[in-house]
Order: sequence, then C-alpha cells, then structure tokens
Amino acid sequence: MQHPFIGKLDELSTQELSEKINELYKKLRVATISGNGHLANQVRMAIESYETKYQERLREELGGDDNYQTNVDIS
Repeated sequence: MQHPFIGKLDELSTQELSEKINELYKKLRVATISGNGHLANQVRMAIESYETKYQERLREELGGDDNYQTNVDIS
C-alpha cells in the first residue's frame, strides 16, 4: 500500500529516489527498534511509494521492455 500523503515523485531523479529510499530504511530501523509499530507502518508505506517510482524510472531508463522472452534466449 502506498502512502496517501506522498506527493508527485516525478521531479526527483533516480539518484534522489535511491537516496530517499535508503534514508527511509534507516528511519524504519529506528521505528522498529523503538517499538513504534504505527510509525513503522507509515514508513513502510512511504518506502513502497518511493520504490514503485524507482522501479518505474529504472524500466524507463532501460528501455521499458517488460517482455523478458525477447531479452533472454534459452533455446
């Protein structure tokens, strides 16, 4: 589930998305260690939002070809 209060991520670069994901994982670790389950759930939703956009961006940069049968020849 994506976080409802995260705005548009289109203006962030791939590098910025990656850095934000790493930062959110650090915050998730702190929330989990401190036992704050509600905060941990909010951070997980934010991570999912950023990771979804990051994956979309990577697909765009790699040509957007999701047809793996044309990419790998196993015959």
